[in-house]
Amino acid sequence: MSGAGERTRGLGRGLSALFGEGEEAEAAREEITGEAGSRPGSAGIRTLPIELIEANPDQPRRRFGEAELAELAESIADKGLLQPVLVRPVEGGRYQVVAGERRWRASQRARLHEIPVLIRELTDRETLEIAIVENVQRSDLTAVEEARALKQLIENFGHTQEEVARAVGKSRVHVANALRLLSLPKAVLDRLEAGELTAGHARAIASADDPAALADEIVAKGLSVRGAEALARKAAAPETKGGAKPVRGSGGTDKDADTRALEADLAERLGLEVDIRHAGEGGEVKIRYSTLEQLDDLCRRLSARG
Repeated sequence: MSGAGERTRGLGRGLSALFGEGEEAEAAREEITGEAGSRPGSAGIRTLPIELIEANPDQPRRRFGEAELAELAESIADKGLLQPVLVRPVEGGRYQVVAGERRWRASQRARLHEIPVLIRELTDRETLEIAIVENVQRSDLTAVEEARALKQLIENFGHTQEEVARAVGKSRVHVANALRLLSLPKAVLDRLEAGELTAGHARAIASADDPAALADEIVAKGLSVRGAEALARKAAAPETKGGAKPVRGSGGTDKDADTRALEADLAERLGLEVDIRHAGEGGEVKIRYSTLEQLDDLCRRLSARG
């Protein structure tokens, strides 16, 4: 089994680490990411009978729009498949799609007998990583699909949030926020996948006592993310006697969902209460400790290197 350092380097380098270096790597990156069209004679490109290729059961993307597939199939039927599909060999002389499943599905609809492919020997981890990178970079995944794929990288292959963040080109806070969505009830996740709610809406109600009820109200009223945040604050703040509004905390400003999520993320890492206050382009971060031992531990964390 590879060590943690090797795992980090391989994951963090992304697609280039998986394809190798040089001219072939550059061609592969262009062909998989769509930065350039396929060129005759590109290194490593060959054709395969389409019936020998199968879908990846761990593909992060679960939804393929009918209209989108139909339009692509029509284009492929007219002009052919201009970009190869990345595949890996599997048992029985067959091949599994690693990246480009939408093109493979559309090619089937276009009734192509063969398609251009780029064949690579890849592990399960590398296969999942490439599929996530491809979809995230193209914004093809729903927020829930992305969160489930990131969780799979962490749980199945032992990666940290930092390693996953580097692999997909996102911040660790983005990864942490995505993973928090999975704590929501299924009813809310279904609305999120259906496009009735955005990830911002979902984060706004994630810590509420009854997020499903708030999600119903957000959809019914067509609330913006700011409106959802206000609704969540209202639900979380019990009214005083006589219906008077409760007094807000110090600072007198409302925090958006991302700020609250960042506070929670830092608090989880430090084991201390964290308060973030924005003031224009700047602001302040307050970290509260209860004992000198906690202060000593915080100082060690902040002064640690590497």
